[in-house]
Amino acid sequence: MSAEEDVREVISMYIESMEKSSPELVKQAFHENAKVVGYLNGDFLQLPTEDFAGFVSAQEPGDVEYEILSCEVNGETATAKVRDKYLGITFLDSLSFVNEDGTWTIYNKLFHVEA
Repeated sequence: MSAEEDVREVISMYIESMEKSSPELVKQAFHENAKVVGYLNGDFLQLPTEDFAGFVSAQEPGDVEYEILSCEVNGETATAKVRDKYLGITFLDSLSFVNEDGTWTIYNKLFHVEA
C-alpha cells in the first residue's frame, strides 16, 4: 500500500470515529500530542487529542458526509484537506500527518466552519 493510501485510511478512521462516537478510534487516528484548533460558534478552541476524544464520545452516533479535497505526501509528513458535515455543521479540515515508526497519524487538525 502506498503512503497516500495509508494517509487516506487514517482519514477514514477519523471519520469513522465521529460516526461511531468512538474515543478509541480518535486516539488511533490522532497522534497523542495532536491538537484540534479552530473557531466554533465564535469561540477559539484548542483541544488536545484526549479532549477531542471526549468531545466525540459525548455525541450521538450518526453518518458523517465527507469528501477528501486533497492529499499530499512529502516523505514522512503529509497534508490533506477534508470537507465534512458533522453535527449539522460543515467543516473544512486542514489535516497534517506524521509517520512515526511506520504508523501515520493526524498531528494537527485546523478547522474552519463553512456553514
